[in-house]
Amino acid sequence: MRRLPPLSAIEAFVQVARLGSVKAAAGELSLSSPALSRRVQTLERFLDRQLFERRHHAMVLTADGESLLAKIAGPIDELSNAIEATTGAQDLMRLRLGVLPLFASQRLIGSLPELREEHPDLHIDIDTAAHGTSRLGDGLDAAITLAQSIDPALYARKIDHNIIAPIASKELLANGKPITDPRQLSDLTILLHRDMPETFRHWAKAIGLSDLQPGTEDHFDSGQLMLDAAAQGLGVAFMLDSHLQDAHDDRLTRLFDHDVESAYSYWFSCRPSALQTKPVRLFHDWLFANVCRQTAVKDGARPIPEAA
Repeated sequence: MRRLPPLSAIEAFVQVARLGSVKAAAGELSLSSPALSRRVQTLERFLDRQLFERRHHAMVLTADGESLLAKIAGPIDELSNAIEATTGAQDLMRLRLGVLPLFASQRLIGSLPELREEHPDLHIDIDTAAHGTSRLGDGLDAAITLAQSIDPALYARKIDHNIIAPIASKELLANGKPITDPRQLSDLTILLHRDMPETFRHWAKAIGLSDLQPGTEDHFDSGQLMLDAAAQGLGVAFMLDSHLQDAHDDRLTRLFDHDVESAYSYWFSCRPSALQTKPVRLFHDWLFANVCRQTAVKDGARPIPEAA
């Protein structure tokens, strides 16, 4: 039987080929970039073939590399599945999910019993710390984040299209001086989330009031606290219309009639290879079938990577 190259070198080659980046592949395999590069070089020396063209921030397969990937990617995945089945890893599926606290409380937790009933073997570890996308492959399998855009190296799908909503206490409107004109915000405090700092500027520009300056700006790192502050009459919270709808708080109302699409949206994201794993794929499909609004599935998604 002919001697084979190290399995670790083959695994490194497949990950780099699929992700197109040493850094991304290193994250998937919990290695440093230099260590992963050495594994790829080991395979190239063994085969006496150059498998990649090294470009700035990218690794592009050569013809030899493409030929090798086509032949071994399937068997490697079958081997991985066989190992999982043998060790019993498939008996219990676990998803490590990063999600913002407000999305989790308003839209996710209440629907999880349905997910548990549909997939009783799927268990979810929920992490509400910030910077979810930066920790994908390093503690997180998938993340639901609020952002303007997602790193193009990741698989990403937009969850909602949202309108910016100036949210205020109904009592603020009943104090004898109703707020009917956006220019009145020059005498009021506005509340902004640190993850959505440009929301007010974007809204003011869209309605033709680029020079509008609020009385003051208060910043929060918690969406729920923003809603509570607005309900207490502490200011006008510039958030998303979904935040108001899902709050189900009779103390709150939306000001003005301007429909301005937000530059910020909720996104589901993961590493492309992660979407090929059963826990991530099951949760992804369930999320967009049961939790997300129907307008979200029309666009805003990158092509789903096909399983090798």
